[in-house]
Amino acid sequence: MENVGKPIRCRAAVCRKAGEPLRIEEVVVAPPEPREVRIKIICSSLCGSDVTRWRMSDQSAIFPRIFGHEAAGVVESLGENINEVKEGDTVIPTFISDCRECEDCLSEKSNHCSKFPHKTSPWMPRYETSRFTDSEGEPLYHFLNVSSFSEYTVVDVAHITKIDPFVPPNKACLLSCGISTGFGAAWKTAKVEKGSTVAIFGLGAIGLSVAQGARFCGAARIIGVDMNPAKFEMGKKFGVTDFINPKDCANSKPVCEVIKEMTNGGADYCFECVGSASVVCEAYASCRKAWGKVIVLGVDLKSNVSISALEILWSGKTLTSSIFGSLKAKTDIPILLQWYMNKELNLDDYVTHEVGFEDINKAFDLLRDGTSLRCVIWMDKNHAHCHI
Repeated sequence: MENVGKPIRCRAAVCRKAGEPLRIEEVVVAPPEPREVRIKIICSSLCGSDVTRWRMSDQSAIFPRIFGHEAAGVVESLGENINEVKEGDTVIPTFISDCRECEDCLSEKSNHCSKFPHKTSPWMPRYETSRFTDSEGEPLYHFLNVSSFSEYTVVDVAHITKIDPFVPPNKACLLSCGISTGFGAAWKTAKVEKGSTVAIFGLGAIGLSVAQGARFCGAARIIGVDMNPAKFEMGKKFGVTDFINPKDCANSKPVCEVIKEMTNGGADYCFECVGSASVVCEAYASCRKAWGKVIVLGVDLKSNVSISALEILWSGKTLTSSIFGSLKAKTDIPILLQWYMNKELNLDDYVTHEVGFEDINKAFDLLRDGTSLRCVIWMDKNHAHCHI
């Protein structure tokens, strides 16, 4: 209570320049403004989006910045005009807003908030200002409305979901982004039907979450496509029934032809989880005519998708995207966590590594090397399992 309404000095992992190791620095976290919440972060998991933006050095790169957006924490203090949460509540911050006020958030058809539309802004969404300064008083920039690589952070209440405090934080944090995105894409976006066939391009954490969501919905066959054959064994834990390595198809048939043969005409649902325009086209070609659906989850920042207009007209296929798995954070995250507590949803097998905050750069190395699905970073080393 002694810090309520006052700045807090704490540690944060600051990125000063694209691609450079993060530095543990003392930073100042301002008190929350109206409709904002200051959170004490318990742990974060490292997502591929953090690594992608950390690498970027073009005009869209903004530094110095505090990354991190998959997290679990406890409300330390509140700004004015908040009744959704109180001090001491356990919460998950999310990059996507659920304001519960705009037409989109009030509709069952959309999770694309109109009041706070998704963007990679360096500021707080409501006021376009930062809550972080460094030891010299210079501003530090936010990332994806969360910035969880700090012992304390400030998040708009529209980006906060209250959760059951009995859920282990190192599992709860996974639902801030990637796992929710993949599972929701099968469950909410595609609405995968019982007995259907599914093809997933890319078996990282998001692709494996699609597989788990498809299995949950009753898919009969789930085909994983990945260049790493080791992903098949991991994929089996989440529901993958068949595996295709594109390297094995290079001198014979293209992947789309292999999938068409396996599924008697194409998969009912194809999910692109790589972030490649060419893979979107491959997924489209692999999908069944007339009722096939292609759902794009990966982000290709540099290319356009090129599909013949005639093919679009005659194929009858649906091409769409999935942001945060079409989930409404405040409604659907508690449902997913209840399924986890009921042992209907597997979160445990995504956590392949755990480290203390001082070793946060090891988490980046593990994800870049492809040896980690999710590495959990504990802010308090006394609670960290610190195994690699």
